[in-house]
Amino acid sequence: MKVFVLYHPKSDHGTKVEDYATEFERVTSKKLELVSLETREGAQKAEVYGVTQYPAIIATQDDGQMQKMWQRLPQMSELTYDTE
Repeated sequence: MKVFVLYHPKSDHGTKVEDYATEFERVTSKKLELVSLETREGAQKAEVYGVTQYPAIIATQDDGQMQKMWQRLPQMSELTYDTE
């Protein structure tokens, strides 16, 4: 399973997302991939997965099929439980 975060690094939530990802890795030893919406990759992922609110966390199978999406920053326990 792959988990990534779509966000705007230069927005009000940019630092909050980066702090969340750092803390998530510290607590779980798992990395969240941070994907900027200002990149082509980020814009394409937002379109493919129908993201309308940011930040958004998306968990996918290895083949790219979405398993779960949060259009907010969930509690770490919720994210850890749902992505194991």
